[in-house]
Amino acid sequence: MRSKTFASIALIVAAVAAAYGQARPQSASSSGYLVPPKVIVDILDAPPTPAVAVAPGGRTIALQTRRSMPTIAELARPIHRIGGARINPKTNGRQQRGGNITAITLKAIADGSERKVTMPPDPNVGNVSFSPDGRQLAFTHTKENGIELWLADVATGQARAVSGTDRLNGTSGDPCDWLSDSATLLCQLVPAGRGPAPVEPAVPSGPNILETSGRAAPAPTYEDLIKTNHDEALFEYYFTSQLATIDGATGRKTPIGQLGIFETASASPNDQYVLVARIKRPFSHLVPMSGFPEDVEIWSRSGELVRKIADVPSTEGVPINGVITGPRGYHWRADQPATIIWTEALDEGTLRNKVPFRDKVVTLNAPFSGNPAEMTKTEFRFAALSFTEKGVGLLSEADRATRTTRTWLLESGAAPRRLWEKRQEDRYGDPGSPLVRRGGDGAGRGGGRGGAGGGAILQTGDAIYLRGDGASTEGDRPFLDRLNLTTLQAERLFRAEPKTFEEVVAPLSDDAKTLLTRYETPTDPPNYFVRDLATGTKRALTTFKDPQPQLRGMERQFVTYTRKDGVKLSATLYLPPGYQKGQRLPVVMWAYPREFTDSDTAGQITGSPYRFTIVSGPSHLLLLTQGYAIFDNPTMPIIGPGETANDTYVEQLVAGAEAAVNKVVDMGVGDRDRIGVGGHSYGAFMTANLLAHSDLFRAGIARSGAYNRTLTPFQFQSERRTFWEVPQVYARMSPFFYANKINEPILLTHGEADDNSGTFPIQSERLYMALKGHGATVRYVTLPHEAHGYAGRESVLHTVAEMLNWMDKYVKNPPPRRTTTSQGGS
Repeated sequence: MRSKTFASIALIVAAVAAAYGQARPQSASSSGYLVPPKVIVDILDAPPTPAVAVAPGGRTIALQTRRSMPTIAELARPIHRIGGARINPKTNGRQQRGGNITAITLKAIADGSERKVTMPPDPNVGNVSFSPDGRQLAFTHTKENGIELWLADVATGQARAVSGTDRLNGTSGDPCDWLSDSATLLCQLVPAGRGPAPVEPAVPSGPNILETSGRAAPAPTYEDLIKTNHDEALFEYYFTSQLATIDGATGRKTPIGQLGIFETASASPNDQYVLVARIKRPFSHLVPMSGFPEDVEIWSRSGELVRKIADVPSTEGVPINGVITGPRGYHWRADQPATIIWTEALDEGTLRNKVPFRDKVVTLNAPFSGNPAEMTKTEFRFAALSFTEKGVGLLSEADRATRTTRTWLLESGAAPRRLWEKRQEDRYGDPGSPLVRRGGDGAGRGGGRGGAGGGAILQTGDAIYLRGDGASTEGDRPFLDRLNLTTLQAERLFRAEPKTFEEVVAPLSDDAKTLLTRYETPTDPPNYFVRDLATGTKRALTTFKDPQPQLRGMERQFVTYTRKDGVKLSATLYLPPGYQKGQRLPVVMWAYPREFTDSDTAGQITGSPYRFTIVSGPSHLLLLTQGYAIFDNPTMPIIGPGETANDTYVEQLVAGAEAAVNKVVDMGVGDRDRIGVGGHSYGAFMTANLLAHSDLFRAGIARSGAYNRTLTPFQFQSERRTFWEVPQVYARMSPFFYANKINEPILLTHGEADDNSGTFPIQSERLYMALKGHGATVRYVTLPHEAHGYAGRESVLHTVAEMLNWMDKYVKNPPPRRTTTSQGGS
C-alpha cells in the first residue's frame, strides 16, 4: 500500500479557500435520463407491500396501498424552501416526495373480512389515523389546490370529505389530531379570506444583512433556511393557521383562539385545554423553525389564554451538546385529565458546568393557577418521561461523556427506584421499550422543543410489557417481556424462533396473550399474523405475495471476521442467482461507518440474517441481477473513549476495509482486482477516504456525501468537537484535502436540492473540481429536484444505471491500474 500523508496547515488554509469558490463543473457529454436493464426496472416499478395501521382495541387493520415512486414531473412542481421546510404553495402543505396512498382496505382481525374504503377521485392520500375508539378512520387528500380532511366509517368503508370549502394547513406536518371523544378532530386551517401571497420585489430594496455582536452561536449547517425579508414574509404567510375543531358527523368547524404559527397544538387528554407553542418574530436565519422564538401557552377549548408557560428564545447560541435554559419538552401527562410536564436545565444548558443535577422536571395541574411543582431532578441530562395507565413514571436520563442511560421508576410517595442502567451503544443489553396504549395513530399528546410526550404505557396489574429487537450473537430475535414493577423481574413471553424474524406489532388484548406480529424469513415475504401465546398457535391475517420475485434466486450469507487489532466485524454476503460455488465474481462493498466508545459494543452483531430481502430506491443490491456479489454493510466501527474516536478515523477505516476485502477473497467469492466500494451520505465520505488512503478498491461510488469537513466546522455526524479545537482531525478526515491521492475512478452523485445538514451539493461540486484538476477519473452526476435521498422514478432509474455502468467499466472489466495522478500522485 502506498504512503498517503497528512496535510499540512498550509494545505488546510488553501483547501478552505478553494472550497468556498464558485466554479461550476463542466457538463457530461450525454444528456437525458438513463434506464437500467428491464429486470431492474420491473423490480423498482413493482407496487410496494401495503403498509399496515392497527386500530385501537385490536379489531381492525388498515392496509394502505402506495405507488412505488413519484415522477420527476411531480418533484419539479414549484416549492418554497423556508424555515427548514419545503412547501407546495398551491396545496399549502409539505412537498410530497414519497409514493402517495392510492387505496385503503379495512380488514377485520377476528375473521379476515375486508372492506374497501371509498377513495376520492384521483386519490392522493396521507396521514391515515384511526379514532381512539377505532370506529372511524381519518385521512387527508391532497388535491391540486389544497388539502381536504376525509373520514371513513370503519364498519362500512364509506368515506366522505368533512372539511368543506376550508383548506387544511399542512405546512407544519399532519394538520389534524383526533380528540379523545372519537368524534372531533383538532385541525390547523388555512385562514379564511387570506389574501394573495407576498410577491418578491423585481428590484431589491437593499442588501440582505446578518450581524452579530459578540454572543457565541455555534450551529450545524442547515439547508432551506430563511435568508431574506421576502422569505420571512412567505414563512409568515404560509405557516399561519387558524386552529379549529371539526365535528366528524356534521363537519361543523369551531375556531379556537387567534391566528398563529403553531409548532405545537395538542389537546389535553380530557379535551378541555389546548397546549400551543406559537412561533414569533424575529425568525432566525441560522436555524430552522424548530429553533425559532415561541410563546408556550395553555388555552381553553374556546381559545382563551389560561396560562403562559414560557417565552422561549431562539435556539441560536445553545452550546454544542447543550439545551435551552427555559422550559423544554412540554407535553401533556397521558394518564391524567389535564396535567402538563416540562423540563428545565439546572446547568445553564451546558455540560461544561459541573453541577450535582443537570435538569429538573416540573408539573402543573388544571386549572393551572398554582405554582409548578418540582417532580424530580436528574444527575444526567433528562431524556424522556412516560407514565403507565396507573400513574407509575418511567424517567430516563443520559450522560454524553460515558454514553450511559439510566431509567428510574417514579411512584407517588416513594423514592425513585433505578430500573436500568446501560451503555447506550450496547444493543445486546437493551431491555426493550414499554408498549403504549394505542391512540388513533399510535401516538400520544406530544409536546415541543425536545418533547417527550406519548400515550400511556399499558399496565396490567403490577406489570408492563417490553418490546425489543433482541440483538444477539445470532442477530436480532425480537421479543416481548412482561416486567413486574414491584419485583423488577422480567418474564419472557415471546421470542422469534431461530432462523426467522418475527416482531410484535401490537398486543390485541390487555394481558398481551394475543399479539399481532409481522413474520418473515429469507424465503417468506413479510406478513401479519395473530399469535395466541396461551396455545402457541398463530393465524395468518395477510397473504402478501413476493413483490420482487426476480431477486429470489440469490443467496444470502451472514459472515463474521476480525480486524487486525482484534475488533470483531460482520457483514451480509449476497450472491447473484445462478452462482456456482468457487466462482470468483466482481464484488461491490456498500458500507456506513459508525462511532463507538469501546470495542465490545463495536463488535456486536446488528440486524438479522433471516429477513426477507426487499429493495427500494437506487439500491446497490440491484446489481445482484447483473452478476455482482454484494458485501453488504460490512461493519466499519470507529472506536475511541469519550470524544476521541475520530482521532484515528482513517487508520481504523482502512483497517476495517482491509479485513472485509480479506474475508471476501478468503471465501473464494471475489478477487482483489475486482472489488468496488460505495456508500451514501457518510458512506460516500467513507468511500472517498478509502480511495484516498488505500489501494484496496478498483473504483468507488459516492452518493450525496460531504468531503470537506471545514464546511461543517461546528459538528458533524457524532463528532462534537469544533474545527478550531481539533483542526488536524477535521483535516485528516477530509478526503478533499487528499484529492491528489485519489487515483481510482470515482462516481459522484448528488441531489441538487439536498436537504440534509452538512451535505450541501457544493461538497460534491468542489471535490469534482479538485479531482479534475489533478487528472483523476471522475464522473459527477447531479439530479434535478432531488433531496438527500433520491425519490423520483427517473432519478432512481438513472442512478442505478450510472452505478451499473461505472462498476461494469472499472470493476467487472477493469482497465490496468493507475498508479499516479498528473499532479502529486503517489
